[in-house]
Amino acid sequence: MTACAIEPPAAESEAPQAGCVITADGAYAARLALDGDCWFPERWTLDGPEPYAVPLPGNQPEEPGTEVQPMGDGRVLIRRPTDGRHVFTLLYPTGPGTGELLIGAVECPDADTRLRLLPPAPCGRKAYALAVGRYTSTVWLVAGGAFGPEHVAEIPGRCSGGVWLDRTGRMLVLDREVGGRTKAVVVDLERGGEVSPLLQIAAESDDRLLLADADSGLLLIGSDAPEPGKAPRLGWGVLGSTLPVRFPECLRVPDCAVTPFAVQPGQVLMPESCSVALRVDGSLGSWLGVWRPAEKQMRHLAAPEGWLAGAGWWTREGALQLPYSTQAVPCGVAHWESPGPEAPVGGAGNGATNDDGAAAGPHQDGPPTPSAPAPVRPVPLQQAPLGRLVTK
Repeated sequence: MTACAIEPPAAESEAPQAGCVITADGAYAARLALDGDCWFPERWTLDGPEPYAVPLPGNQPEEPGTEVQPMGDGRVLIRRPTDGRHVFTLLYPTGPGTGELLIGAVECPDADTRLRLLPPAPCGRKAYALAVGRYTSTVWLVAGGAFGPEHVAEIPGRCSGGVWLDRTGRMLVLDREVGGRTKAVVVDLERGGEVSPLLQIAAESDDRLLLADADSGLLLIGSDAPEPGKAPRLGWGVLGSTLPVRFPECLRVPDCAVTPFAVQPGQVLMPESCSVALRVDGSLGSWLGVWRPAEKQMRHLAAPEGWLAGAGWWTREGALQLPYSTQAVPCGVAHWESPGPEAPVGGAGNGATNDDGAAAGPHQDGPPTPSAPAPVRPVPLQQAPLGRLVTK
């Protein structure tokens, strides 16, 4: 059995949010941390000389279903569900205590409606949530508006996912289920939620967008088009191109789920040169995969101890940053330097290290087999007509 982690959305979790959420620029992160049996919000500052955490506990422990998200100014947005309402508050440190600025609430009287925060907006000033009902999905601006939560768009069908295509926070991609099929669509938040198709690999396929990079146009896609009726495959394409989506065999790991979580920014017009970080989950645990579209192999790396699994970001220079927390280091970031596209896998700079320089794990033996050098323009993409978005 081979699978990648591209599955229909689950119901809202009954446990507090796991892992951590990182701002688009990598400056801040937020998570729910444990103090004994009690959960409390915690903000990590990541853009200084050393990472550090600031606890933001409220008057009582957080309840199941709570979510947190860092804002670009260092405050932390928290969503607290209670009796069919979702209350949004901004948290910030105030000396020894925690300041709370109540934003407002979103009502979800229908018990079948599920509401969750969308990934952090690229601008860092706004935050959005997605409410999924029986027949429609609603996008809410829950922080950064003028008068509390604002209704932004209503989309027919049940939506999941959530990927930003641009750096302004205007173009949001959702995976919309209609008639038993799931297709990725673009929602223009500045034009009343206007919806346009993004992926249509095959008429009967389920096509989801997992990750996107605004600089290069690289898209990471999950689809069952290559093998209808079987587990989805992980593929890649480029926004606005004309060649088919490619589904590299090296991204299939037997009996494991493979989930992309970070793409290297700054590679303008060079999508094949972008480094992609992937989380690999199997019966023996979780580890890291690193891959470029130009290469025919994926590097496999042991995750650092205490890794907040599935969290991390790339610098423009090709350094992968992985947040971790252990008893000895409650707030740490491990670093892995990506070698050039043609460097051997076992070369220098090819081991993830913690802040103290300790090796985070082994690497895959043997060099990858790179394909031809990346062209000076995006690789086209055809069967999924990723039309160029006009943002007038």
